[in-house]
Amino acid sequence: MKKTVLKFGSYGFLVGISFFLLVFLLGDNLSYSIQEVIGYTSMIASLSFIYFGIKHYRDKVNNGVVSLGKAILIGLLISVFVGIGVAIIDYIYTTVINPDFATEYLDKTLATKKETLSPEAYEIEKLKLTEQMEAYGGSGFMAFIMFATVIMIGFVISIISGLILQRKQ
Repeated sequence: MKKTVLKFGSYGFLVGISFFLLVFLLGDNLSYSIQEVIGYTSMIASLSFIYFGIKHYRDKVNNGVVSLGKAILIGLLISVFVGIGVAIIDYIYTTVINPDFATEYLDKTLATKKETLSPEAYEIEKLKLTEQMEAYGGSGFMAFIMFATVIMIGFVISIISGLILQRKQ
């Protein structure tokens, strides 16, 4: 099981890095909403290796058998591997590559909101978003949020994959 998790977790990690580099290279021309869609797409693509890892374990390692519990465990372990990779990339990006990311994101989001909201609604939204960004605390917490997001999405994919792939003797 360990080799399967490392192999497919590594594949997921490499796909995540590839998407990150793609967004990083093209990011100046893309809006934050497009970057967010690409970010979630990269998470799903990276976590798709959960399905392939469970299938590989069932067919190649465990003689065509895998229980739902074992499938979920394999999926979660692959998710942890991918989540750690995504968190590391996010931390490096927000501390080394673009330490002003949070401020830039807030400024661009508020500029968009200012165009679409009434002055009163804008002030309420501005206060709410500013407090929210301050509550995040910094790069470490944002990296943790990315890790937790990957784990939650990975858990759902693990359950779905486990239900599809489970096979008893």
